[in-house]
Amino acid sequence: MTDAVLETTDVTVLLVDDNPQNLKVLYETLKDKGYRLLIANDGEKALDLAHRHQPEVILLDIMMPELDGYQVCERLKADPVTSDSAVVFLSALDDLQAKVRGFSLGGADYISKPFQAQEVIARVKTHARVIRLERALQARNRQLENDQARILNSISEGIYGLDARGTIVFANPAAALIMRRPVEELIGEGFFDLHFRTAGHGCESLPIYATCTKGVPENQRDIEMLRADGSPFPVEYRATPKLDGDELHGAVVVFRDITAELESERALDDARHMVQEQREQLAHFSRLTTMGEMAAGVAHEVNQPLTAITNYARVAKRVLAKEAPDHELLEETLEKIEAQSHRASEVIRRIRRFMKKPAAGKDVLSIAALLEDTRQFAEVDIRNNEGGVEISVANDVPDVLADPIQVQQVALNLIRNALESTRSAQSEKPVEVTVAMSGTGCVRVAVTDHGVGLQDDAEEKLFLPFYTTKEEGMGIGLPMCRSLIQAQGGDIGFERPEHGGACFFFTLPVAGAVGSPCASTDGSGGPTE
Repeated sequence: MTDAVLETTDVTVLLVDDNPQNLKVLYETLKDKGYRLLIANDGEKALDLAHRHQPEVILLDIMMPELDGYQVCERLKADPVTSDSAVVFLSALDDLQAKVRGFSLGGADYISKPFQAQEVIARVKTHARVIRLERALQARNRQLENDQARILNSISEGIYGLDARGTIVFANPAAALIMRRPVEELIGEGFFDLHFRTAGHGCESLPIYATCTKGVPENQRDIEMLRADGSPFPVEYRATPKLDGDELHGAVVVFRDITAELESERALDDARHMVQEQREQLAHFSRLTTMGEMAAGVAHEVNQPLTAITNYARVAKRVLAKEAPDHELLEETLEKIEAQSHRASEVIRRIRRFMKKPAAGKDVLSIAALLEDTRQFAEVDIRNNEGGVEISVANDVPDVLADPIQVQQVALNLIRNALESTRSAQSEKPVEVTVAMSGTGCVRVAVTDHGVGLQDDAEEKLFLPFYTTKEEGMGIGLPMCRSLIQAQGGDIGFERPEHGGACFFFTLPVAGAVGSPCASTDGSGGPTE
């Protein structure tokens, strides 16, 4: 009988027997079962057909001339293309040793002659299903391995697989790139000896050792490791234990070189320091500008107690010139001189404290005491504007964490603006300063005037640098206030009260508050109530 192929399915069965009658019986038994049947009458032809078509099942006669079934099976299993085919031996031999030999060579089953049709059908069906499932599983595993390889090769972080002794059993291309050494040269190396100078003195204290030996996950940043050439570099790594049930088999280490990242962070820190220095210099300049505007009033404020001291000194001289000095009057006069000197000293003290360039840092402050000190400092403007400043602090307001000089500069700026705005509207109502909680971790200070109110486009322009509505203004007051308050972790904004005028407010974090409790909640001018 010549070779025959029945292509009715993708399951292929190869029939091998040197007896044409046996082949015919097998063919007739299986031809209507939906298999693709191949037929060979000797061993060499069977090997050729198997290699070309890779059948799922091979029904193989043992007793054949030249190449017997055992030799054919041995060569089939040695060929990677056909090694997974299920070989079912056909023989009239009922010898146990013959069966054992067949199984030892890789045979999957044994059918005795003469054939029983139902037995042949059942065995072929079972082995065909098993082989198809095994091949599908192998294909799926290959696909998963390929996908895994593509993923690992595309990851920019280095990845090691370590055994329980710390030997590198896997390394991805990124690890080789970081180490500047081929992957194949990394495999088999001791991780700790390769990456750490002190490994020779013991590994117990080294990173990742506890993960390999005890299954403890680790995650650290800015750890120094060595490249293959011995040069150090900083890394961030995550180490995860490799577990099979409860059994520890080493660790998976994901690491990356953070040299450039640390350099960027240092550059960013330098930029932050520079911005902070420039902010402080500009704030100091703003305070000098404020003092220039208040110079005449301050001079008057200091001149009053000095004039009083001069007059009281003259009185004291006249008392002493008398033959019988009035000691009681003299003592009273000297006390008044002392009081006036304290008054002048206090004015100068406030000026010096306000003018000095403070060291960077924040303190725990009583906002009520700070505002009262600011109100006294603004007394010159209060008298010039024929109004006043009323401060109202809620009972539940705690201390805040901020720079006292910078906060006082903001408060003074807002109070002076409010006094000026109120005067421009020819109103004698006092400027109202209110302090209350805003949320649980934020204090809100609001300064309300009785002026003409804000322009319609205030939201877009008011906090822009160099924008001003004053004829002689420089436009740095409110932008500077915003910068100073944001540096404290707070925010600044404004509202339009229903009764008219304007309300400017700023917020400061409560001492001990966590996170950013005073962060802006709208996009127009700062947080809202």
